[in-house]
Amino acid sequence: MEEIDIEAVTRKSIRGVFALVSRTFAIQVIGLIANLLLTIFLSPSVFGVYFVVSAAIAFLQYFSDIGLAAALIQKKEPITEEELRTTFTIQQILVISVVAIALLLSGFVKSFYHLDADGVLLFQALVISFFLSSLKTIPSILLERDLHFEKLVIPQIVENLVFSLVAVILAAKGFGVASFTYAVLARGIGGVIAIYIINPWRIGIGFQKNAAKKLLSFGIPFQTNSFLALIKDDLFIAYLGKVLPLAQVGYIGFAQKWAFVPLRLIMDNVIRITFPSFSRLQEDKNILRKAVEKSIFAACFLIFPSLMGLVVLAPYFVHIIPKYLKWEPAIISLVFFALNAAFSSISTPLTNALSAIGKIKVTLYLMVFWTVANWAITPLFIVWFGFNGVAYASALIAASVVLVVFVVKRYMQFSLLRVVLNPLIATLLMGVAVYFLSGFLAKNIIGVIFVIGFGAVLYFLTMFALAKNEILSDIQMVRDNLKR
Repeated sequence: MEEIDIEAVTRKSIRGVFALVSRTFAIQVIGLIANLLLTIFLSPSVFGVYFVVSAAIAFLQYFSDIGLAAALIQKKEPITEEELRTTFTIQQILVISVVAIALLLSGFVKSFYHLDADGVLLFQALVISFFLSSLKTIPSILLERDLHFEKLVIPQIVENLVFSLVAVILAAKGFGVASFTYAVLARGIGGVIAIYIINPWRIGIGFQKNAAKKLLSFGIPFQTNSFLALIKDDLFIAYLGKVLPLAQVGYIGFAQKWAFVPLRLIMDNVIRITFPSFSRLQEDKNILRKAVEKSIFAACFLIFPSLMGLVVLAPYFVHIIPKYLKWEPAIISLVFFALNAAFSSISTPLTNALSAIGKIKVTLYLMVFWTVANWAITPLFIVWFGFNGVAYASALIAASVVLVVFVVKRYMQFSLLRVVLNPLIATLLMGVAVYFLSGFLAKNIIGVIFVIGFGAVLYFLTMFALAKNEILSDIQMVRDNLKR
């Protein structure tokens, strides 16, 4: 079994958080600006085409490695070259098969969604980018397992920069859906080049039966879990494209995208680190418990106030930003998708911990529950409430985080109330203050910026008053590990 240096894991994890957050923050801001510009230049129906087709491609991605990458990251023992080549070979067989099938089904996709020629080309471009993405798997696994997140983030930066620049420039020139087509191809090529420059791996084909069998014992349940998440979310979006007008799907996509910005900006970075870090700590339950509590606190500390500010100020943004009033029908959905995001900031680290300690079948059972609930509840809510019913159902199902807490406590004892209560109190106080202040000041962009600044200061001062000792202790721990 691989010997674990807990201090090294802690140091690399903390440095990884800062590497991911600091190096991706600027690019996430660029991504947000790009999204803002795209929603100005493009109509809701064009945005809806991209949203639906992207969801259809996400459906294909879950057939690409049947959980082998996660199995290699979670594995207690050192990984071997035979395991890497076996993983790569199985993955490429699956990917090439899926790509061939998807390209053959282009005509069916065109008729199913009533796409024009540009929509079909976008679908085909996403299929090709799916193949390009598969080539990055092994170099990424090696970096992630060794907790070299400062290197792992660079290809992501390259991809986001290339995609944002190409999409915005072409959208401004009137390319419409084709803006996304060229952007996804450029993103795929840029990402592959970047990962192999940073962490070269000599591509090799091979197959070892014993290695495959051992990896698949974890990988298949893991990928089944991911596949159910696909059915629950992305396939459902594809279904929405059939039962709702594309403009309404565009409203849903707009609301979900903005509500999940804090998750993408903060939680994705935390998740990227917690799964391999928790996996390295799985033999020491006490240290793992502390790591889980710290990850939940960090997520809630940053995500709760971000969501509150977004929800309170969204009605002002759509009136202040030119050509943004067309998105006003999406505000109600934005509020309920934000509730989903708040619950997810708690449930995601917990399910990550379950997977890291090898309880992948438990997370699978949870995902079965969420998938069935989504497909049972959401269609009814659409009938009752229209397109906003998607967001209502999303928030209701996400509230089942209570069930996740109960399940995780069977395997490790942790205090959820202690780590969540203070961020929640500070967020509610900030939300009330920002709500009343916005009515007087949020009349233009300068006023909105002032309100945001005031809310941020109030929140951090409140948190410091409520949890001074814990915050100072965490700051000192971070400083110590960054200095080493």
